[in-house]
Amino acid sequence: MRDVSRAFLLACRDILNPRMLWLTTRPFVITGVLWSFILWFTWNPLLDWTKFTITQSWLSLWISKISTNVGWEGVRTVLSPYLAVAILMPLIVVTLIIVVSYSSMTAVIKFLERQKSYQGIRRAQGGSFLGSLWNTVVLSFFALLLMLVSFPLWWIPPLFSIIPPCIWGWFTAKLMGYDVLITHADRQERVRICYEKRYGLLFMGIVSGLLGAIPTFFWLTSIFVLILFPFVSLFMMWVYSVIFIFVSLWFGHYLLFALRVDRQLRGESL
Repeated sequence: MRDVSRAFLLACRDILNPRMLWLTTRPFVITGVLWSFILWFTWNPLLDWTKFTITQSWLSLWISKISTNVGWEGVRTVLSPYLAVAILMPLIVVTLIIVVSYSSMTAVIKFLERQKSYQGIRRAQGGSFLGSLWNTVVLSFFALLLMLVSFPLWWIPPLFSIIPPCIWGWFTAKLMGYDVLITHADRQERVRICYEKRYGLLFMGIVSGLLGAIPTFFWLTSIFVLILFPFVSLFMMWVYSVIFIFVSLWFGHYLLFALRVDRQLRGESL
């Protein structure tokens, strides 16, 4: 855990660097423009569909029973916007993670490799763009599938605050394990380091998921979501962007240091 803590403190320092703060705007703008365009055409139809689902569909009886059990029966009629946000949230977050991975990860790694601790680390090119793309597509599919399967449990407190961070933790650990080491480690090194550090990576992923749950909690509990959802969602996208750049720095420090130590222990050139 010492290496995890070291990487965390270094990431806290680096996220305040003006270059990294500026970098947070890129995924925010890309994702914001994309989802603003999508929501312009889909927000009202989505609200109509969620209202129908809650009040008239075959799921309405089940939702009514769950709402009664958790004491939400009195607010059932206004659950439609929250259900819409809960459906959109995983899609927006996955989109933002993918955009960060492809638009900002290279810049983060270049920023890190200029630091004294990682200067001179040999580039082994153990991955490719297509490999990263395939890894992202597969992980995104399974993350969204897990979200979909577990969605009924989200209505049961406190599972809503536990299940998504665990899913995002697994997703983030797998995604970062590939993308951070894609340039500097060969395939054998990447597989070995990710296996040896699997518990640390999973812990970091879960903590990252919990960090992501902070704006999510505000998003789902604020009355402004109901009134100004497009604007609130844009602000939340920027907050998510800051968190994911921070997470990229955290994983970057952790895995690049692990790669350096691994090569030193094996007597290989850095």
